[in-house]
Amino acid sequence: MSEIPDAAPAPGPNPPETIDGTVDASGLVCPEPLMLVRNRVREMARGQVLHVVATDPSTRRDFTDFCRFMGHGLLAERQGDGRFEFWIRKG
Repeated sequence: MSEIPDAAPAPGPNPPETIDGTVDASGLVCPEPLMLVRNRVREMARGQVLHVVATDPSTRRDFTDFCRFMGHGLLAERQGDGRFEFWIRKG
């Protein structure tokens, strides 16, 4: 039986100043934003930061769970004007 990693700390309020890539999943609905992010993160090196923009409210849950289960860091998240932004550091 595999273990579930310990819960990561809650994302901070301030996004990192440096990012290594962006995924714009605006207008897409579950599971498309998660699939795009998953594929993009696979291409990145450990420690790099991905900025994600989405409009589907379910992405808040999806990306939190994705980071927790895959060992990535959800560094920050922000929401406003129907947009959700996330900064994910590849673990």
